[in-house]
Amino acid sequence: MPRPHRQAAPLGLVLDTGSSTPLHRQVFEQVRRAILERRLAPGQRLPSSRLMASELDVARGTVLLAMDQLIAEGYVVAQAASGTAVATDLPDDMLTAPHDAPNRKMSTTGKAATATLSRRARTALADADPVFRPDDAPIAFPLGQPDREAFPFTLWARLLEREWRQPSWTVAGALHPFGHAGLREAVASYLGAARGFTCAPESIVVTSGMRQSLALLAWLVVDSDDEAWTEEPGFIGTREALALAGVRMVPVPVDDSGFIVERAVAAAPRAKLAVVAPAHHFPLGTVLSLQRRLELLRWAERGGGWIAEDDYDGEYRYAGRPLAPLRALDRHGRVAYLGSFSKLLFPAVRLSYVVLPEALVPAAEKRMTAIHARPSLLGQGALARFIADGHLTAHIRRTRLLYANRREALVAGIERHLGGWLESVPDRAGTYLVARPIDAIAPRFDDRAVVTAAADEGIALAPLSACYAGRRRRQGLILGYAGTPEDQINSACATLARVLRRLLPPLR
Repeated sequence: MPRPHRQAAPLGLVLDTGSSTPLHRQVFEQVRRAILERRLAPGQRLPSSRLMASELDVARGTVLLAMDQLIAEGYVVAQAASGTAVATDLPDDMLTAPHDAPNRKMSTTGKAATATLSRRARTALADADPVFRPDDAPIAFPLGQPDREAFPFTLWARLLEREWRQPSWTVAGALHPFGHAGLREAVASYLGAARGFTCAPESIVVTSGMRQSLALLAWLVVDSDDEAWTEEPGFIGTREALALAGVRMVPVPVDDSGFIVERAVAAAPRAKLAVVAPAHHFPLGTVLSLQRRLELLRWAERGGGWIAEDDYDGEYRYAGRPLAPLRALDRHGRVAYLGSFSKLLFPAVRLSYVVLPEALVPAAEKRMTAIHARPSLLGQGALARFIADGHLTAHIRRTRLLYANRREALVAGIERHLGGWLESVPDRAGTYLVARPIDAIAPRFDDRAVVTAAADEGIALAPLSACYAGRRRRQGLILGYAGTPEDQINSACATLARVLRRLLPPLR
């Protein structure tokens, strides 16, 4: 059966929707080829992006991606008053048709270079999902992206200026290996008020992300031949951090009550570390029950094990009161508490922290002294003031209401437009939803293929299957809603429905 094709645009473009080459790349390659073959003359104006998108029946963002790349590589120039035009300064020796096919994926040289990569690098390339460049700015539904318009950047700028107008010697010249002292004090106070447990500022290490926090803890408490329990499915960053530490991971199933301690003990009775997200499991959103929390603590106390408590999305619960953190129940100093500000404020802040058990602090100080890649100092003082002056609590209160409304809008959008393919998993917390294929299409559903096709339409999704470490993987999509404007959610769901209609036509 021939592949479906889209209608030709004024430039004579023909897009192959059955190709694995992204649509924006097809537009780029065909326009580039037309320029090199002199079918588009130097200085010739190009149709508007709106017209091209309409003729090709693609999102305007797809055309803009191609135009941006053509401009970046010098084939096209932007003209303020008249759109875009073919560059007039291309050298004559460039204006010959390349001998490769227009939708060529990789040159012979590129293939040879790929073949020389390590096995793990080749595996990473093969498993990679579409990654949006920072300037792509997908409207929906990126993970880990808070609403940046809701963040008070003007206030943040004042706090930065205030901090760096006349910095102290301990800040500018001799920073403690655990980070800014004021920030660690502010975090300790915040956790006491918001999470209900006390900790000394001296036990808090400021890091550049959850991966660094977990890698530090793993270095402190497990050796390369030791085993660690991880949640199945679970956060990919957990596996990456433990893999870098050389730890052997043992995936443990998660059910409606969370991490199954009994299964963990049966699978790896000599494990030294358990990595869990009790407040809001990623990606399924389950909450670790009180009984399981106590079981896990008893395991750590009796066998000398350690627990890494990842407080994933702990601030965003829209119904009911959260259970006390494991750290608040810990009476024997076996729990390290991991938190992050990147999803609360904005991703580029790159500031997280780990609250260590007191017994680990001296060794951690030695370790952090030897580490050169420490988190940026630039925003630590400003963040300390932001927390201490109550701005963080106010910001969380505002965004909790904002995200709750967006969650309801996404649930409604899935029911309205995607009910023939997907059903959302109930979740009354967090900043994302999981949508699974309905039974009728589950055997034909490929979440990675959907993610790739949606990326061509400017929609960022994450495949549920990527969260599994074992061979048995459930299919589904993870849709972040925190960074998606409420008035864009319905139309984005409609666009996703068109993608699914193309990939998964109704059964006859």
